[in-house]
Amino acid sequence: MNTAGMTTGTDLHRLIDEALPVLQTGRPDDSWLANIREKGRADALTLALPNRKQEAWRYTPVGFLEQTRYRALTDGPFKALQLSDLDDLLLRGGTGPRLVFVNGYLAPRLSELSQNQRGIALSSLSGGLGPVRQALRSRMGDSSRHADVFTALNSALMTDGALIRIAGDCMAETPIEILHVTVNSEEPGICHPRHLIVVEEGGRAEVIERYCSLGSGGVFTNAKIDISLDASSTLQHQRLLEEGEDARHRSDLQVRLAEHSSYQLNQLALGGAWSRSDIKVTFDGEGASAELDGLMLARDGQLNDVHLDVRHEAPGCTSRETFKGILEGKGKVVFDGRILVAKDAQKTDARLSNDNLMLSRSAEVDSKPQLEIFADDVKCSHGTTVGELDADMVFYLRSRGIPGGRAVQMLCQGFAQEVIDRIPNDGLRARAGAMFEQRLAAPVQALAEAEEGVEHAG
Repeated sequence: MNTAGMTTGTDLHRLIDEALPVLQTGRPDDSWLANIREKGRADALTLALPNRKQEAWRYTPVGFLEQTRYRALTDGPFKALQLSDLDDLLLRGGTGPRLVFVNGYLAPRLSELSQNQRGIALSSLSGGLGPVRQALRSRMGDSSRHADVFTALNSALMTDGALIRIAGDCMAETPIEILHVTVNSEEPGICHPRHLIVVEEGGRAEVIERYCSLGSGGVFTNAKIDISLDASSTLQHQRLLEEGEDARHRSDLQVRLAEHSSYQLNQLALGGAWSRSDIKVTFDGEGASAELDGLMLARDGQLNDVHLDVRHEAPGCTSRETFKGILEGKGKVVFDGRILVAKDAQKTDARLSNDNLMLSRSAEVDSKPQLEIFADDVKCSHGTTVGELDADMVFYLRSRGIPGGRAVQMLCQGFAQEVIDRIPNDGLRARAGAMFEQRLAAPVQALAEAEEGVEHAG
């Protein structure tokens, strides 16, 4: 249930005062987090809550912050969960390490670590996976820069998270999965997972990051993910946001690439009442490359938002960004994508595209692709499209005996398939495809029935 009253600086103070003492009485080896938490607390109480007068939040409604009083979630729920409770959430055919977090806390007995390979070091903020190496502690401290109140809150109240280090001589054979599960609570709750992934020079790894819900509660997940790729390293990073229809999700993803490193992101946001992903990719070294693909589904009353900031600060780097949105009813998609090419980043090759398919004229798309170029020897392009289903294509399929609902579904799948097909992992690609089809089925069928009703009336 919701508690009346606005989320204000006072409420943030209450949230911090309630949760911080509990977090500070953790394990003795958690003392290295004290400075990070304190800086987060100070910034959270200083930074303003987001509002639509700020350019970065101009198109992102945050009314729920004025209607909901959140409380910090606890680690209680996972103690009652069994692995069988997660059967419907697990990827088929998964054979690598799997770290399960419930309401933001590591659940060791639900996790799978037997496939831990040489060269892969797994730790957690809670210490549930063993001590955190000094090198990772240092990198965590380096990542504590707060762009807004959400990232500051994460630093102050981070509950738990995966700390992953891939050694330079490691070519990981199986993916590492980070599975987040939120469990319904009587009052709206908020959790703050924090992850750090480091791939050392020459290393190669695949990480799957997923967010799911058990029940229909209005849990708010406020996640922060920091990724550091050393020289000539490679990371395939796949993210699937599949929370329940009442959930809210905000994630801050920061990626830094050293020379000749390679990063691939596949992100599909298919659930949640309100979802925003801030993705920042910075090229620190020459000859690095990044390929970013995203799919956003906004059903009636849902918001899906991606803010993308790609910074080419070194010469000879390449980036490709392809993001697509599908909207129905009064769904809303926001895409704010910026490519910055610094003065010294000559020979940059960057291409950004955002395409959106509207199944309803009541839906809303706010797309803002941007190029800022300060170098003079580059190849850069950007573009966006917003359109409706091609009526001729629907008519053609129906004239071949395909029912209206199926015809619309086929066209939507064809639009989204480019992004889904690029998911490297077979199990995740199959789950994403099935979930996309399932969550699109009801609105597509309603659209088809409405069209048929118009035809019969005519």
